[in-house]
Amino acid sequence: MHNIVTRPARALALVSALALAGQAVSAGAAHARSSKEHDHAHGHAHGAKSEVYNGYFRDEQVKPRTLEDWEGEWQSVYPYLLDGTLNPVMAEKAKRGDKSASEYRAYYKAGYKTDVDRIVIAGKSVTFFRGKQPTKANYVPDGYEILTYAKGNRGVRFIFRKEDGDEAAPRFIQFSDHMIAPDIADHYHLYWGDDRAALLKEVTNWPTYYPADLTGKQIAEEMLAH
Repeated sequence: MHNIVTRPARALALVSALALAGQAVSAGAAHARSSKEHDHAHGHAHGAKSEVYNGYFRDEQVKPRTLEDWEGEWQSVYPYLLDGTLNPVMAEKAKRGDKSASEYRAYYKAGYKTDVDRIVIAGKSVTFFRGKQPTKANYVPDGYEILTYAKGNRGVRFIFRKEDGDEAAPRFIQFSDHMIAPDIADHYHLYWGDDRAALLKEVTNWPTYYPADLTGKQIAEEMLAH
């Protein structure tokens, strides 16, 4: 996604009754957010978290993470780019960026491209689906690497090494989700392969995954909210 130079509790609805001039006045209920909405919005950048999301943090803020942060069933966003569902996202990027909507679409087409359309993570197990064909292996933590990008911001790759499983499963997987310490991911970019160091240099193809229970339209809305 960059050129490297070097290195979701459900929100409770609150209703307060205020006594004014002998009358009970009902206060407006605070907007309740479902747990699903909270889960999917959990990683949105706000306040101090925004700096981290955008890649500005201190080394000592980075903490090890486990696969628990990415547990669940995930879907690739690549098909939604191809079928036009994400066109509003590209149009919005064009309004704020230095490329046209079609240029952004080409950029993300290269970034999102993958034949792994679904991933299921449970415990140490990671299952990659190409259509209905699964490839499964168990993975253990293998540290993290801090990458510095051309414009000066940074990112963290959280790395896991294959412990056992199908021969076709990649030896290494690397997660990047704009977070730098234990937290539940709302989406992520995943890099995989057999060469740990070479994967760290991959910055043009970053298959991206969102929760499998979201529709394409909901994913587009999530992206626009960032």
